[in-house]
Amino acid sequence: MNSKYILIVSFIGILFLSACSASTPAPAQTVLPTPIAPPQTPPKTATATLTSTPVPTASEVPTVIPMYFSEEFNTDLNAWESFQTGGTNPPIVKLENESLRIDFSTADTWFYAVHTAHEYSNVSISASVNGLSGSVGLVCNYSEENGWYEFNIASDRTYSILFGQRLADGVAKYVPIANGAADILESGSLNYEIGLMCDENNLKVFINGILFRSPDITRYDLSGGKIGVTASSYKEIPAIILFNWVKVSEQ
Repeated sequence: MNSKYILIVSFIGILFLSACSASTPAPAQTVLPTPIAPPQTPPKTATATLTSTPVPTASEVPTVIPMYFSEEFNTDLNAWESFQTGGTNPPIVKLENESLRIDFSTADTWFYAVHTAHEYSNVSISASVNGLSGSVGLVCNYSEENGWYEFNIASDRTYSILFGQRLADGVAKYVPIANGAADILESGSLNYEIGLMCDENNLKVFINGILFRSPDITRYDLSGGKIGVTASSYKEIPAIILFNWVKVSEQ
């Protein structure tokens, strides 16, 4: 299992935020971001590069973004902000064939994209994902001040449900809520439909439409926040992860 998921108290990274843009390797950059190992020295932070099609003019940008929507990654990424921690090189992030493609060239690199248009007190998120190595997941109740919930599946047949919290600029901690091996997952594959349902202090996670876990999260008391997606590389690099679509709906 990735070292990120076995840290109880701290995982350190540098969060560096900015606005997304939009196509293939070079548009506008967006900087969005068992035994327990002791805290580690923070890795050198790299800036995630988010690329897509050219940024639309002001008249082309939608004035209203729906509360509930399907993101099929075929236009732009103006509503998303990204951040990255770990890794010596940033992942290359771009729109390709109506998918969000994330290319990792260095190990132990973590990438987040947060949808900034709305906050939700109860919401259901699902995504179609593909990949061969690393991990991929969903985020809900995201807040820079209060923290967020995160559900990940990994290519080594493990899963993790985490509480992440920003301690200071560039410093965050991750607390495992639940993790372990999952019979429903296959080794060397990240080809699934995953889901995350957040309703104040109720959390449910799904794999291929099947309810997988519903852990107790009352002690963290996150009443709402933004939604997002996440992906990371392990030791096997290069690693490529695709989000084919993301759906945000009312419970």
